[in-house]
Amino acid sequence: MSVTREEVAKIASLARIEMHEGDLDHLVPEFNKILEWVEQLGEVDTSGVEPMTAVIPQDMRLRDDVVDADPKTGGGRQEDVLANAPVAEHGFYGVPKVIE
Repeated sequence: MSVTREEVAKIASLARIEMHEGDLDHLVPEFNKILEWVEQLGEVDTSGVEPMTAVIPQDMRLRDDVVDADPKTGGGRQEDVLANAPVAEHGFYGVPKVIE
């Protein structure tokens, strides 16, 4: 796949980037090199490679999720808090559906 000068101009227009005529001619081979590289990546066999989010392993360092049940420090008062809610469902605030 290769791009033409007109396609580069259209891409620049869609991205709202002002391009001079000389810059368009310079970018055509650059775009084509990028597309060639992407096609080359598509030829690599990745069937045995598991998806990953980072090159090095990263473990989440999370604290224990502990509810403080002491009413003096603010815990163990679910009923008191939900008493102010217009609608309470299953121990949570009830809210109207946003996505249909």
